[in-house]
Amino acid sequence: MTMFMQKALHIPPLQAGLVFIPLALTFVIASRHSGVRARHRGSLVLIEGCAVQLAGLAALVAVIEWVSAPSPTALALVLTIFGYGQGLVMAPLSSAVLSTVKPASAGAGSGMYGTIAQIANAAGVAAIGAVFFAIEAAGSARLALLVACALFTMSIVTCAAFLTWMRRATAG
Repeated sequence: MTMFMQKALHIPPLQAGLVFIPLALTFVIASRHSGVRARHRGSLVLIEGCAVQLAGLAALVAVIEWVSAPSPTALALVLTIFGYGQGLVMAPLSSAVLSTVKPASAGAGSGMYGTIAQIANAAGVAAIGAVFFAIEAAGSARLALLVACALFTMSIVTCAAFLTWMRRATAG
């Protein structure tokens, strides 16, 4: 996203980085809300968070497609939707994952969770970044961002499907 803003929209790097402040703030707010929601709704809050992230990505794609040169403010506003969904997912995710680990294995389970999360994050950034830069090198930063959004959407849908399957498996 920052590369798209800099290369396609010619937004200076500092201003491109500042676009993410509202996303971060809504992430924090959603993280605070997600604990209460998770106590009442269980792991369903994770699926709801995935849905909000998808809505945020859809709004981002709409802005990129329909506005020839979206302003940093418009992008920041759209990204707040995504940030809120991400906060709903990330905060209760570790609890959901580690809830079935025996207390004696909590340290090892937490370490494995953290390690796998970091590897998955790095692999995702590398894969989506490689696709973005390959397409962008061919001359279209806009198309590159849209393809990156599509890949990210597929990963969110896969996670939501897996969470739905897990909820059904543990319920029955």
